[in-house]
Amino acid sequence: MSLKGKVALVTGSTSGIGLGIAQALAAAGADVMLNGFGPADAIETERAGIEAKYGVKAGYDGADMSKPDQIAAMVANTAKAMGSVDILVNNAGIQFTADVEDFPNEKWDQIIAINMSAVFHGMKAAIPLMKAKGWGRIINIASAHGLVASAQKVAYVTAKHGVVGMTKVAGIELANAGVTVNAICPGWVLTPLVEKQLQDRATRDGSTVEKETHAFVTEKQPMAKFSTPEQIGGLTVFLCSDAAATITGAPLSIDGGWVAQ
Repeated sequence: MSLKGKVALVTGSTSGIGLGIAQALAAAGADVMLNGFGPADAIETERAGIEAKYGVKAGYDGADMSKPDQIAAMVANTAKAMGSVDILVNNAGIQFTADVEDFPNEKWDQIIAINMSAVFHGMKAAIPLMKAKGWGRIINIASAHGLVASAQKVAYVTAKHGVVGMTKVAGIELANAGVTVNAICPGWVLTPLVEKQLQDRATRDGSTVEKETHAFVTEKQPMAKFSTPEQIGGLTVFLCSDAAATITGAPLSIDGGWVAQ
């Protein structure tokens, strides 16, 4: 399928899942606006590389996803610089683990702000633009943890459940506006965030990363393999296609059977 002429804004897209999604959308012909943290030279290398490889326009906005005013400005700036915001992918996220009784208040506030509230603020800013055109796609990157829980992840699980709930509400509200809203719920995806968790576990247990990788994946998933950012990107592109025009308000698992158990 072709997304030529469409503009996609992908938050948290300077690495990991978000970058894989941005690259998949660009490969389908969409112009893309990147967002996220990282060294300026590395971000520019990724931005320029997308333009060169896929022949699309690629921009970058460094909005802080914990700041509602910066999120709204990013959406407005994308529309001004690229002509519209046709596709919004709310992907930015952070993690912290601890028991509820030990969970730092500031980490709770930060995770809720970036993983959940930012999704609301992004949708709120983009929906009027999409309704005015009569076409739009909002894809919220939730998680298997948006459907089931794990210990020591109270803020993350709460935020991702909230993202699934917001997706359903917006899907209902926009059902006849030409705009679909869906949530992708990945299981384990090999990203820098997960790689750090594997390194931490190996250090803690005096094990190897390879052994911890197998144990890590199979602890939750029947399928003993990670999903990839490219696969998440492929599902995102599908949700932007005409074939997915009546899929809305849906949490879509891509998790190696995690929540099937």
